[in-house]
Amino acid sequence: MKGVNGKILKVDLSSQEYTIDEHGEKFYRKYIGGRGIALYYMHKELDPSADPYSPENMLVFAGSILVGAQGPAIPRLTVCGKSPLTGGFGESEAGGYWAPELKQAGFDAVVVTGRADNPVYLWIKDGEVEFKDARRLWGKVTGEVQKTIREDLGDERIHVAQIGPGAENQVRYGNITNKLGHFNGRCGLGAVMGAKNLKALAVRGTQGIELADKEKVLEINRWVAREGMEIPVAKIMHESGTWTATRGNQEAGALPTDNWNKSQFEGIDNIDDESWQESFAEEGRGCFACPIRCKRVVEVDDDDIQVDSKYGGPEYETVGAMGSILGVESKKVIAKANELCNKYTLDTISTGMTIAFAMECYENGLLTREDCDGLELKFGNEEVVLPMIRKIATREGIGDLLAEGTKEAAKRIGGGAEKYVYHVKGQEAPMHDPRVKTGVGLQYALANYGADHMKAPHDTDFTREDSYGLQSLKPIGLYEAVDPLALDAEKVRVFYNLEIYWTLIDITGCCCFGYVPSGPVSIEKTLDLIKAVTGEYISLKELMDAAERSIDMARVFNNKIGFTPEDDSLPDIFFEDFADGPHEGEGGIDKEDFQKAVELYYEMMGWDPKTARPSKAKLVKMGIDWIREDG
Repeated sequence: MKGVNGKILKVDLSSQEYTIDEHGEKFYRKYIGGRGIALYYMHKELDPSADPYSPENMLVFAGSILVGAQGPAIPRLTVCGKSPLTGGFGESEAGGYWAPELKQAGFDAVVVTGRADNPVYLWIKDGEVEFKDARRLWGKVTGEVQKTIREDLGDERIHVAQIGPGAENQVRYGNITNKLGHFNGRCGLGAVMGAKNLKALAVRGTQGIELADKEKVLEINRWVAREGMEIPVAKIMHESGTWTATRGNQEAGALPTDNWNKSQFEGIDNIDDESWQESFAEEGRGCFACPIRCKRVVEVDDDDIQVDSKYGGPEYETVGAMGSILGVESKKVIAKANELCNKYTLDTISTGMTIAFAMECYENGLLTREDCDGLELKFGNEEVVLPMIRKIATREGIGDLLAEGTKEAAKRIGGGAEKYVYHVKGQEAPMHDPRVKTGVGLQYALANYGADHMKAPHDTDFTREDSYGLQSLKPIGLYEAVDPLALDAEKVRVFYNLEIYWTLIDITGCCCFGYVPSGPVSIEKTLDLIKAVTGEYISLKELMDAAERSIDMARVFNNKIGFTPEDDSLPDIFFEDFADGPHEGEGGIDKEDFQKAVELYYEMMGWDPKTARPSKAKLVKMGIDWIREDG
């Protein structure tokens, strides 16, 4: 098979030794990449009962069969391990340049175990591996670390996946960045790097990748750059990125505000996409070989706040999590909050949600000003946001409590603080309200790694018979328009197919914004691209099976830990009616209907509807009966 190296680097930080596993075509066809490869190693070599911060925990950095080829929107790096935030399977994807560079350096993935006695970073170049002393880098922010590593190694083209002080201090939602503006944001896997004393992985590759039909790969990329960019979804992403969701959710009566107490934000005119574009009109940036260039860039140089554009700019999730959810309408504060999180490597969603939780506790008398180190944690008080981020990253004062995440912080505060927490499996909910798109509710509840808004395309892509989303996904069995508020059997069927399809996008290393229904590349062109890279015909069914296989593998991993169907639910707020906006007094998801939908999904997946455990027959069908709990 072309397009892959057939080599997986395995690193033991405790002994500072490494080995190389070699795999052939069967392995890559079965597991494809991303979480597929990661879960293969996690089931083979990781005890599910291991403490996430122990040397026994594993981190897998994986590309895919496509990553590294100069096709459109295939830059994705998947990082997996046992999450310190959820206690279960953890997974997070990032764009950027690191995964393609690793492929050029001779490896398809890196598996990391153990714990170094002192901080180290890995230096990987063209098949060679070195353990480098990182003690002088420990405690430094990401921009300084990237600059220092490149200077020390004498190459500005080195790509660095790294953690900042927040993840070093094992903030449970510490994340991982590459090229300063691309993030494996969720599940706290940066904190696992911190626990392992692993500051960074620096990679440089000059070996190239052998493709079956390089000209065909480039032809597809040129098509995206010319014709594909005229498709509305691609044009919007190129011009505005994800900022457009801010106004869209406001008008839908579903913009999370004041820790989900409200669904519309009075300061919307100051934080919507038009306002950001007017204030910060820099050209967007992109990922490896991608013509869409959807990443927003923000620079501020005012007397009171300075924001360095090398850290990129906030996406919609950050605008919501540092803006409306806190009642903050200052773009400068939101941009600076984003920069701080990027420097410290903190997940912006969990950071914002944790501060919002603390604000609601403060306003309801569960936290005092003394508890909060003299800060007045009230919604709309923009003066406290930046100090709170610094406190969380350094675990100073109230920040030490909030660094544990909202679920654990609420337990310690007591007094009913749990009712102000909105999480699934311990991971804070993103900035999308499932009361106006119930498929998102299924995503939140059923994601094996906690609440996630990127598990499947959203209901709103399929509300019209002539919609681009519906027309583009006929090959996976979507033919009828979807009612975003419905929670019937057809909605579950649609979600089941969408989840498997978008998992396919993940494990192939593709970015959802490059591929239908959220981007210009059709399913047919995707199959053409895979053949042009690998030289093999891999059918849509084979790819969908690989995606579903990875979902089963993640579910079994969590089953072994002790997760049950009770973990596949939603925060109570989503079963309650809206308190304001166009849906005031209505809109709450019916809890009984939701439970029936979840159980129907289990049955569609071949899982026991009462225990959510994949059946023996399902695992045999998927060719993974070796992972059985009794196996």
